[in-house]
Amino acid sequence: MFRRRAQRLLRGMGRPNLPLMLQRANQWMASGEYTDAENAFKELAQGAEERFPQRAPFLYIEAGRAAVLSGQVQAGVAHLRRGLTLFASQGRIHRMRAVGQRVVDELKARNLHTEAQEISLLIQGNQPKEIQAPPPVNSKRPILPTHCPSCGAGVRSEDIEWMDEVTAECDYCGSPIRAENK
Repeated sequence: MFRRRAQRLLRGMGRPNLPLMLQRANQWMASGEYTDAENAFKELAQGAEERFPQRAPFLYIEAGRAAVLSGQVQAGVAHLRRGLTLFASQGRIHRMRAVGQRVVDELKARNLHTEAQEISLLIQGNQPKEIQAPPPVNSKRPILPTHCPSCGAGVRSEDIEWMDEVTAECDYCGSPIRAENK
């Protein structure tokens, strides 16, 4: 028990304070202020490319979602393409596929079939020649909160990375998210 607590403390010491802009971007997304959210997510993504490259794809995806929701479809698709391409360049093919499929489904739901096809082609073009099976998933995962307690980002338990059996890592801020006790 002491070892886990010490590991959590050490892990937290290396993490900078959560940017207020990330919290605001998530609040703007939740309240329908999509243009402000897009600008904030885009700025965060650009900064993350150098300092926190594993977070940048998720931030670009959210910038893209916000742009599409605000009616700026071309800008949104550009952000979505950037995020998915970053996943591929980082060798995170399974994440690219999972997040990319969700993006395609959301675009189709908004009758943006041409854009959905463009994203599908991007995903197919970034697939390795030999497709590996996705990592095994424990079907009895605990229930996570719907939003990250640190930054307010939406949590999708089906495509989040788990740290252990009851703790996942927020894709946006890296904070641990513990399962809810029910």
